Amino acid sequence: MNEITKDLLREISEWDGGFKGAYNIRENGQCAGRVSSENIKIENKKDAPGLAIFINPGTKGETVSIPACVTQGGVDDLVYNDFFVGENADVIIVAGCGIHTETGEPARHNGIHRFFLGKGSKVKYLEKHVGKGHGTGLRFIDPVTEVEMEADSQLEMDTAQIGGVDRTTRVTKAKLAENAKLLIRERILTEKDQTAKTEFEVEMNGNGSGVDLISRSVARDNSHQAYHSVIIGNAPCTGHSECDAIISENGKVDAAPELHARDNDAALIHEAAIGKIAGEQILKLRTLGMTEEEAEATIIDGFLS
Repeated sequence: MNEITKDLLREISEWDGGFKGAYNIRENGQCAGRVSSENIKIENKKDAPGLAIFINPGTKGETVSIPACVTQGGVDDLVYNDFFVGENADVIIVAGCGIHTETGEPARHNGIHRFFLGKGSKVKYLEKHVGKGHGTGLRFIDPVTEVEMEADSQLEMDTAQIGGVDRTTRVTKAKLAENAKLLIRERILTEKDQTAKTEFEVEMNGNGSGVDLISRSVARDNSHQAYHSVIIGNAPCTGHSECDAIISENGKVDAAPELHARDNDAALIHEAAIGKIAGEQILKLRTLGMTEEEAEATIIDGFLS
């Protein structure tokens, strides 16, 4: 691994010179390191660039990390990763992407992840995206996540993109069986002329299934964000979508949540709020000795935490 990759790994994952548990490090489209464990096997896909990760039934307390780094302009990295989570497993999956450019050439990472959660399994999925470097080339990160959840499975997704990514389209689709539960927390910050588009689509097909979708975003300068969520209740289920956004300077945010109840016992709710930082919040922090810029940064950090 080069030094830029090491710096990116510190930001997007729990790398401190190494990983605990199974891992695969992707650097500029190539494998820079891989370790499987007794219960988690990582293999190359046979039909496309990427990985097949097999987590044994009953696996508890283990972590698998699959960070991807692009450290130079002119790289267009596409990867397909499939996760097969065995029944009653309870694991953490850490995935993230960092892009660093110092030239005028664009760089892109497109990670397509598919999750197949067995009955009674639990997964906590952590994903962080960052863009770094002084190059003028655009930094693209376009993640696609597809989820199939069997009965009684649980998936908690915590995703963050806090600065440095010029263009991103984020697509997440999920299908839930009986009593499956999906929790998604998304945080996005855009600045300058950056754009971010988010698409969620969740189908609840089993009795007692549920989704809780929470998005927090900040659009600064001349950046633009578009948020679109679709929750479909095909059975007795619960669904909640919440989109809160802060705009400052000339930032723009579009929010379009959709609910489709196709069962009499589908209980679906959506909330959306877009606005600027309240003046009294700034004033209160300024009375504590902060400048206006420091006060705004503190409010934004708290909102996105």
